[in-house]
Amino acid sequence: MSVLSSEAVVLRTWPVHEADLIVSFFTRDYGRMRGVAKAALKSRKRFGGALEPMTLARAWFAERPRQELVRLDQLEIIRSPLSAPVDHTRMAVLSFYAEVVDEALPERDPQDAVFRLLVSVLEQTAAVQPESGLAETGAARSQATQPQVTQSQVTQPHAKQPWMALTYFSLWMTRLMGLLPDIGHCMVCGEPLALHAAEVSFSSFSDGLYCGLHANGSASALTADSWQLAQRMLRAPASSFAAEPWPRKRGQDLRRFTLQTLELHLERKLKSAEALARLGG
Repeated sequence: MSVLSSEAVVLRTWPVHEADLIVSFFTRDYGRMRGVAKAALKSRKRFGGALEPMTLARAWFAERPRQELVRLDQLEIIRSPLSAPVDHTRMAVLSFYAEVVDEALPERDPQDAVFRLLVSVLEQTAAVQPESGLAETGAARSQATQPQVTQSQVTQPHAKQPWMALTYFSLWMTRLMGLLPDIGHCMVCGEPLALHAAEVSFSSFSDGLYCGLHANGSASALTADSWQLAQRMLRAPASSFAAEPWPRKRGQDLRRFTLQTLELHLERKLKSAEALARLGG
């Protein structure tokens, strides 16, 4: 029985027996897997804090003959969501990533594009951006003619809200799963939606987008900004959007459209999405 190794993201854990855990984890090389971490609740040496959901780690595990679960031997943290303070919004977003990947992907099916997407949005979800006062302070200190700035005047960095990363993940995950319908044309008439960007809508009962002429009574509007944002996001990495302002309401309708598509094909409601809805996401 050989021991395998791969980069992995921890998705969920469940207690079993006295000190063991069942761990769902998504590996770059072998896809989504489930394994038993023996004595995980007691062994700090092998696991430490690496079993927290959405921890990026190097995993060592072994497949066992005629066993559905692998034996998870060790996790070595590469990046942890707990390395910085995590608020309720960020925790809900991390839970959403975990639930979608755990529910949407088949076991033991490598999905390198999904893994790279997940690592990318995890980096953006945890990104810290200094306020303008911090940058100005650094510039002032480099000039001898400026008075010295006291510690109390230095603006502390603050964590950006994760709405951009959530929007990017929802859109791209829908596409990589093959669930994203044609968002460039009306589902009914095939007319390019670029001609009707101010009147684009989607329905809770079917896939796709509709022009103003073919929107039905249950349609929800997709703003021109969100429609154009979707076009841009499908052509550029998440990091290219990090410097843009992202208030909670930006892309909110796009997130609802992609969530609806995901839930329609998963045939169930996502619990983490309900938590995000309560936070206004």
